[in-house]
Amino acid sequence: MKKKKEKETHIYDDSVGTMADVEAVMKKYDRESNTRIWEGVPKRVIHYLMAAFAIYCIIDAIFLTTLQEVRYSVFMGMIILLGFLTFPVKKGYERVNYMPWYDILIMIIGSGAYFFYSANAMTVIRLSARIMANPMYMVIGLIGILALVELCRRCVGLPILCVAGVLVIYTLAIGISPQQLIRTLFYTANGIFSTPVGVCVKFIVIFIIFGAFLERTGVADFFIRFANAAVGRFSGGPAKVAVVASALEGMASGSSVANTVGSGSITIPMMKRMGYRPEFAAAVEAAASTGGQIMPPIMGAAAFLMAEFTGIPYGRIAVMAILPAVLYFTGIFIAVHLEAKKMGLEGIPKEDLPKPKELVKEIYLLLPLIALIYLVGTNTYTMAYSATLSILVAMIVGVIHKIIPHIGLTKEGEEEEEKGEKPSLSFSWIMDAFENGSRSSITVVVACGIAGIISGCITVTGLASILLGTIVALSHGFVIIALLLTMLCCIVLGMGVPTTANYCIMAGVCAPILIALNVEPVAAHFFVFYFGIVADITPPVALAAYAGSAIAKSDPMRTGLVATKLAIAAFIVPYVFALNPAMLFVNVESVFEIVQICITALFGIFGIAAALNGYLARPLNIATRIIMAVAGLLMVVPGTITDLIGLVTLVLVFVYEYGMKKKSEIKTA
Repeated sequence: MKKKKEKETHIYDDSVGTMADVEAVMKKYDRESNTRIWEGVPKRVIHYLMAAFAIYCIIDAIFLTTLQEVRYSVFMGMIILLGFLTFPVKKGYERVNYMPWYDILIMIIGSGAYFFYSANAMTVIRLSARIMANPMYMVIGLIGILALVELCRRCVGLPILCVAGVLVIYTLAIGISPQQLIRTLFYTANGIFSTPVGVCVKFIVIFIIFGAFLERTGVADFFIRFANAAVGRFSGGPAKVAVVASALEGMASGSSVANTVGSGSITIPMMKRMGYRPEFAAAVEAAASTGGQIMPPIMGAAAFLMAEFTGIPYGRIAVMAILPAVLYFTGIFIAVHLEAKKMGLEGIPKEDLPKPKELVKEIYLLLPLIALIYLVGTNTYTMAYSATLSILVAMIVGVIHKIIPHIGLTKEGEEEEEKGEKPSLSFSWIMDAFENGSRSSITVVVACGIAGIISGCITVTGLASILLGTIVALSHGFVIIALLLTMLCCIVLGMGVPTTANYCIMAGVCAPILIALNVEPVAAHFFVFYFGIVADITPPVALAAYAGSAIAKSDPMRTGLVATKLAIAAFIVPYVFALNPAMLFVNVESVFEIVQICITALFGIFGIAAALNGYLARPLNIATRIIMAVAGLLMVVPGTITDLIGLVTLVLVFVYEYGMKKKSEIKTA
């Protein structure tokens, strides 16, 4: 019995050597992990403060109907307060139960500025533009802005602040007075308290809390074991497991780096053990984990922002995202399969894989996600209410998951009983989930606040119109050139900038440019959304790829380049739905049209992946790779004629290569 159990868990043994390094990797590449160290009473106090904030956010989103200015400023005041309690002034801060006097001062006066605004919201509204003549209000507004900027430096990073800083300087340089800028950024709905922060208050934070509860129920581990059972036995199994597991985890999580480190600590050592090169192993996990942000129903926080910007219900946004997400992960899966065949890699031994009957016993872990999808799809409840009900379902599922070991229905419970231990049944995980939800929300809200500052500067200066004229002039009216220029803007801006903030900026600047060139509005927003995400794996920054390389002990730059090659679908699919929005179920004339574009795009991605990998049935020469790439691109470009030319070319190459392989095998025999 014991020997059998050892075999069942063997596939996870590779993670042991790296788990000790996971925290260090997170602290290096994920600023959210660089937190103060609290112990004892201070730790408990902050724990309950965080949990209380999460509960307040749920109450606020569902029940409170007070003035918007009051709610938003109270919300931001709490974020500043909790943010400075959480994030130290620099990396590598290891003092326990210590907070320097200057941090306490910044925390008090910074959060105080927002609480002052909430207490005097009616005065601010009544005075309107005349508030610029009141020095006290101007100083308080400046303090609030600077406190947010400093917190952003600590928990988000410098890249987004560099963008904001340049725009602030530009705004002042063209003649906008400091008083007018402070009023716009702090006391109006065109700055910090614009759409991004508003969406955070309404439902983003609640969905983050929902994700924290999902994590506590054990669904992430279930996804990894399910992926092992589904594809682990096939050629190159561990890499395929990484792709499937990341796609499933992406339904509940929206952080590229966290996904890479979380599942990568298990899958990357597995891939290396099976024979994959370290760079490839890290790149697979980084590319797949980054794709988690485009996987419905959660899709990271940016999906909720898209619903707000476009006016399209979130349920429809999630449906629109299905086909592009499937194509993205299919592209990575194909690349992984070809690499495995080229290297002659085998799958995970059957005896080392999880047993389906064990997984069936835990299928109830999916109930919170099922509940969320159903509630959002009915359009009967608000987003916040749907998420709250899903949190309640997650609580029930979590309690069931804790109780089951007591009645001996799981392997874990049996093992604990054999050791003479009683499985613990504690409800403290509920408060832990609330705390984790609050902690994860801080970075997202701060990034959205800075994105509001950037948007405010763009609005007050009219920079969006200037950029629109420039791109239209450079593109000479050709949509494909405008798409290319927009892609470059998104990738450059996205280097080191969180996805939510990147999308907020691009939605206000670049999406209108594409819309002006007759790109379908929702397709334009999806386009900038996708290219803001792939910045996480695009060198020179490529935070997700670098995090994966730290686990794999591989070269970071080479890992980023391989991840970019693997995620080629993310660079192709957006052009498909921008030129033909039928992939997003927009302006669809028939079901056949959707089927055609899906099949042709899939074959096109296959051709391009094979060309980049240099292998089909056998290693491909340069000429054949070029032909495959061109044929693949022809199938990606919307149009029946190009589809037919590309399909015929790919079929001919496929038949020829497999025929030559068979001929070679006969000669060898």
